[in-house]
Amino acid sequence: MANNFTELQKKDLKYIFHPCAQMKDFENNPPLVIKKAEGLYLIDEHGKKYMDCISSWWVNLFGHCNPRINKVITEQINTLEHVIFANFAHEPAIQLCEELEKVLPNGLNKFLFSDNGSSSIEMALKLSFQYHLQTGNPQKTKFISLQNAYHGETIGALGVGDVDIFTETYRPLIKEGRKVKVPYLNENLSPDEFQKYEDECFADLVELIEKNHSEIACMIVEPLVQGAAGMMMYSHNYLKKVRELTKKYNIHLIDDEIAMGFGRTGKMFACEHAGIEPDIMCIAKGLSSGYYPIAMVCITTDIFNAFYADYKEGKSFLHSHTYSGNPLGCRIALEILRIFKEENILELVNKKGAYLKKQAQKIFSNKKYIKEYRHIGLIGALELKDIAPNERVGRQIYEIALKKGVLIRPIGNTIYFMPPYIITEEEIDILLNVCLESIEEFIQIKNIDLDKISENKKRENNDSPF
Repeated sequence: MANNFTELQKKDLKYIFHPCAQMKDFENNPPLVIKKAEGLYLIDEHGKKYMDCISSWWVNLFGHCNPRINKVITEQINTLEHVIFANFAHEPAIQLCEELEKVLPNGLNKFLFSDNGSSSIEMALKLSFQYHLQTGNPQKTKFISLQNAYHGETIGALGVGDVDIFTETYRPLIKEGRKVKVPYLNENLSPDEFQKYEDECFADLVELIEKNHSEIACMIVEPLVQGAAGMMMYSHNYLKKVRELTKKYNIHLIDDEIAMGFGRTGKMFACEHAGIEPDIMCIAKGLSSGYYPIAMVCITTDIFNAFYADYKEGKSFLHSHTYSGNPLGCRIALEILRIFKEENILELVNKKGAYLKKQAQKIFSNKKYIKEYRHIGLIGALELKDIAPNERVGRQIYEIALKKGVLIRPIGNTIYFMPPYIITEEEIDILLNVCLESIEEFIQIKNIDLDKISENKKRENNDSPF
């Protein structure tokens, strides 16, 4: 272990197995020990500040140690910290459900509580299966999801996922769902070309459902943006047609808003861009702005009614979590909804999102090493060309940016940012310029020939996606 590691870093590496990381990587670059946080900034044990431009794994909406949220936590913890939720209730949970119904798509008015996103996906899949079992369609046991999907890392969630780095090892354990093509947005296609591309993707789904609808319980989607795929974005029109098709064949549409809900795409929920009403919606992450592990499954009265019966009929939904409906989580989530309403957050997100997009395009539009810039709401993703084969390009750029005081995150050759909504325009400029500096510093270190990259870009622009 390097002599320049702090005592806390040494103890961290002695005891902790970090998620989504190769521990051997930390032999040279140990995890930073964060001692405190304020607003957009994380502060390490040496007092150095880092801009948290990924909202600490997409959860922190209103900045760290937000005074409004801190205040209600203090109030709640001195009143009721936890109570079993099986046969008891409490005011924060009741109020939260009442307020959620006002902002959710029409029809979602019954709520189940969980403690993390993956578990809420498990609940949603089980609910759909059991609904069909209890309404005369026991043969409906199959699931459909999108190619390159990510819905969590529990076993059921992996079955509807399609990112090999998460699923490959566990395939012997997984009940695989059917995966369908996605019409990804592509600025290099004309409107007619994209329409053809979208029509072909939807035609594949139609063929699958028409042949197998009697066996299909549900289709699950990440609405418009596939996060773990590299912030890949697809057509809202496709999502609208998916809703119409699934409704026609008695197939539940599960809308996974865990990452994209609560304003991240510029609307309260990403499915609103398509104007659809899902049967089941999973929410988490921004629901508590990162303060407390809470997730919820929102369902229709129709689904609820399939489980409402005398106990002896055996129709109960037996899926529980110790921290279901925890009062602290509920009180935080309730305050999140009040902040949205009282501080006009969606208007703020769209204003700052427009600025982020304008500045990113201004800085990166003519760079030879950029394959594509993707954007929606307050999400930006820079996908680089294959500028250094066999190198962990994104990881190395991330490390350079971190030394400059900006936390971004890589997915393969894609660098993305999803900052808290409190970020200022000046801080957006800093974020983008550090990204620029970090990429170009990496190119300089690796002595990459930009002219060769330019030639590759011209060839790829002529490639057809279908």
